[in-house]
Amino acid sequence: MDAIILQTGEPQNAVTFITSHSRSDIMYDIVSSKKMENGIVVFWDEKGEKKYESFNYSELVDMKINALDLLEHPKSYKVDKDAHTLVSKK
Repeated sequence: MDAIILQTGEPQNAVTFITSHSRSDIMYDIVSSKKMENGIVVFWDEKGEKKYESFNYSELVDMKINALDLLEHPKSYKVDKDAHTLVSKK
């Protein structure tokens, strides 16, 4: 994501950030998930094509994602493939 920094006069030394969102901000609904040896792979539909991304257990813990819930309820999650992150829709 790009940011433009503008210096303003009021209050003194105040900074304004203007951000623009890129395509990496797109979250896709997960349609299924599968347990792998070292983690979980999630699947989503993108422009009519099935895509996937794998996450190891350490990554899931860091994102506070419950691996068992992800396996049992994959449609409760979204994936940002460019940022390599998962979020719960709950």
